[in-house]
Amino acid sequence: MTKKPDIDELKETARLLRCDIIEMLAKAGSGHPGGSLSSVEIVTTLFFHVLRIRPKEPQWPDRDRFHLSKGHCCPAVYAALARRGFFPRKDLWTLRQFGSILQGHPDCKRTPGIEVSSGSLGHGLAIGCGMAVASRLDKRDSRVYVLMGDGEIQEGSVWEAAMFAAHYKLDNLCAVLDYNGMQIDGWVKDVMALEPLREKWEGFGWRVLHVNGHHIGELVHAFDSFKDKEKKGKPTIIIASTVKGKGVSFMENVVDFHGRAPTKEQAERALKELENGIA
Repeated sequence: MTKKPDIDELKETARLLRCDIIEMLAKAGSGHPGGSLSSVEIVTTLFFHVLRIRPKEPQWPDRDRFHLSKGHCCPAVYAALARRGFFPRKDLWTLRQFGSILQGHPDCKRTPGIEVSSGSLGHGLAIGCGMAVASRLDKRDSRVYVLMGDGEIQEGSVWEAAMFAAHYKLDNLCAVLDYNGMQIDGWVKDVMALEPLREKWEGFGWRVLHVNGHHIGELVHAFDSFKDKEKKGKPTIIIASTVKGKGVSFMENVVDFHGRAPTKEQAERALKELENGIA
């Protein structure tokens, strides 16, 4: 998509995706709301403005590639794929059910629009590097986007991939970090601190953009800057500062909701908040 985005329309889409996430997880009775909700504006901007994709032709050779490295947050991506037309929205309510096309972690064999099965953290950036190299070898102008979690980048394999991308000047690769500050065991800064994060990525040879991950205007500008043909020679990472559980007051910055689905009553309360724009 190259048209100028309607920011208000994207904001409304983000709200609807949050509603879908809550309903999906409540019906499933399991899943990961915290990181799914924190990544909503990122996913919205990508799927409804940035990515060059064809929902009716998921394997279109010239498509951009998106890889959800933090696979447990797939409800956000499933909601976006459904609303973009990759599969019927009614399939969202089968999340995590036996035989569903929507597993608890992305499955590229079952779900249209999923490029790579994921869930084992720390591998996504390396996979993105492979995609970016393949695009170059095939002489295609496809871009590759990899969404990672902040707890995930504590893994050494991420930094091996970061070195690879810089060494081979993979300027068609854009990593996005959902920097919500929390992981399953608590605050990232207490488990294993990441700062100074910008300086680390710059030291590894990357171009670094830092944005408010819930500000769609900033995200649009960052992704457009990545696509700027005059700024080449380096891979790009967008560090997006976010809030775990964003949009639902009783989930925000509550580590327990990293991997616990809302009850029916909690889902009703959350949907009411999202409808009224409380959080």
